[in-house]
Amino acid sequence: MMDKFLSDQQDQKAVEKVYSRLVELLPPGEETLYIATQKKPLVNLLPDCVVVTNRRILFFTPANLGLSIKFIDFVWKDIADVNVKEEIIGAVFSARTVKGAEMGVDYLPKVQARKLYQYAQECKENERRRELKLREEQTKPPVSAPKPTTEQPVFQHQTAPVFTPPPPVQTASAPVKEEKPDELTEKLKKLKMLFDNGLISQEEYNQKKMELLSEL
Repeated sequence: MMDKFLSDQQDQKAVEKVYSRLVELLPPGEETLYIATQKKPLVNLLPDCVVVTNRRILFFTPANLGLSIKFIDFVWKDIADVNVKEEIIGAVFSARTVKGAEMGVDYLPKVQARKLYQYAQECKENERRRELKLREEQTKPPVSAPKPTTEQPVFQHQTAPVFTPPPPVQTASAPVKEEKPDELTEKLKKLKMLFDNGLISQEEYNQKKMELLSEL
């Protein structure tokens, strides 16, 4: 896999050191796109390197006489601009951040500096599109669920028919029969009148009265 970063006459030892460090540094999903190595005139024992990934740009510098290597990196959203300046011997590649900081490497082979610039521009454009898409998604109005209708169903009110009772039936009243005077009472009255007038005796009165009462 490392061989593809040696296609433009990169320093193999420098690429091996940087690549082994990248394997430890880069998280899943971050891909190394290009590695450029410095080529100083006369002596090129400890060259600097520039690495472009799909998420950032890294500048590697050997330290402690080549026993270690330190780096500084910038994610693409923090990169304001990249620039290549070709000189008589090699080229200078530099990157400027949105906060004004600038980092660069000189004595890069011109073909490598051009490739760095090409990849860097592509990554910056991809980052710009990603941020634009993110803004569009954030400004989209949220999809709201349909509001439940608060209108109550209208039912046609039907008035119950008013019950009118039928007129009372005029019934002919039975003629009231005039009660005849109680015959027994009349007889007792007459009997008492006879006794009071002395027409009958006490014995006859009592006997006749008993006869009348026995008819009850």
